[in-house]
Amino acid sequence: MIRAAVLALLLLAALPGGVARAESVTRERLPNGFSVIVRENPLAPVVAVTLLVDMGSRLERPATAGISNFVHDLMIQATRKRGGTELAETMANLGGKISAAGDVDYSGIRATALARFWREALDLVAEIALEPKLTADDAAGSRDFLLSRVQRRQDSPSSRAFDEFYAALYGAHPYALPSLGTRESLKRIDHAAAVAHYRAFYRPERMILAVSGQVTAADVVLAARRLFGGMPAGGAVSDAAIPPPVAAGRRVVVEQPAQQAQILAGGIAPALNDADHAAVKVLSTVLGGGMAGRLFSELRDKRGLAYTATSYYDPVREPGAFVLYLGTAPRNAARAEEALLAEIARIKTQPVGAEELGRAKGYLLGRYAMDRRTNERQSWYLAFYELARAGADYPERYRRAVEAVTAADVQRVAQRYLARPTILVLRPK
Repeated sequence: MIRAAVLALLLLAALPGGVARAESVTRERLPNGFSVIVRENPLAPVVAVTLLVDMGSRLERPATAGISNFVHDLMIQATRKRGGTELAETMANLGGKISAAGDVDYSGIRATALARFWREALDLVAEIALEPKLTADDAAGSRDFLLSRVQRRQDSPSSRAFDEFYAALYGAHPYALPSLGTRESLKRIDHAAAVAHYRAFYRPERMILAVSGQVTAADVVLAARRLFGGMPAGGAVSDAAIPPPVAAGRRVVVEQPAQQAQILAGGIAPALNDADHAAVKVLSTVLGGGMAGRLFSELRDKRGLAYTATSYYDPVREPGAFVLYLGTAPRNAARAEEALLAEIARIKTQPVGAEELGRAKGYLLGRYAMDRRTNERQSWYLAFYELARAGADYPERYRRAVEAVTAADVQRVAQRYLARPTILVLRPK
């Protein structure tokens, strides 16, 4: 069933005229550099719109940390035509929702609606993207709101543990910066800086629109030309190269009042387009993939050393982070950390068995197929893969790469990317 579901993923083939088309996917690049991707899905009477911009914390520095997210919170406050409340109410009347936010590799606006209102939904996305009001008063409100969110992350033991872990792991690399920003950076970002950042990045060559749902591709492309085709081209994108992070292999202890101890261990991992990406995804699944993962079965079920035991390895454009995570009682923290390091040592020295390897691959590909079953996720994946320059056939290439991973591959990437793991322990005094 998993193989059949994943094999059903569509592959794109190039056609003349700058347009690429599959059974239900159309791509077009407008003369000003704006990209449009449309996936026709006649099965569900809904539509999802994702507008991603090559603009995120990957391109920020400590003094500007969080500015992409700041700009998008400001954009959603009001446009030249309507306020934030009216925007939300208008979207609700279309049977959907709309949001704007900055992230690590991208920022953007996302909306869902009933399919018969796809034009209205697309118009609202364009209105927020091209006609934000960006007032000084709204900037002050956005700053206060984001400062409160930063404080909540600091007060949350699990959220703070991850922020501290990424800071320790990435060092001077921008992935060490929280997407929300810091108290210091948010206080420095003023209205003028937010407006300048918006103008610098909301250029057509940095923007990708993906629409998935019960629509006709030709109609969506025509609407996109009307809405975005008049944007002046800004030239080729030429961001400065980012030096790769250097794994430090540090152990950091953070003390904070909490009912649980948080233990994170991991290392710098390959980027989305790296040849080792699939093997590390399988490694992550063997160790922390659901209830069959080793951390869950060994440390939680058998030994009772953790309440939560899982792993994270998300696709990103720069070198990623492979993270193993345990949430445990403070009295068990030392034993849980020791057991976690023992599992890391075991995966590096003992090959994974054939049954366990097959189960991990099935779980991984099944989760991937399930995650892409909705229009909302499909539109995001289409836009993200385009932004990351992964290629239109990436889902099929990824499936083949996962299926080709061997036990030797798993052991090799464990030895490489977990050679000197960084460890973060957050615990009460």
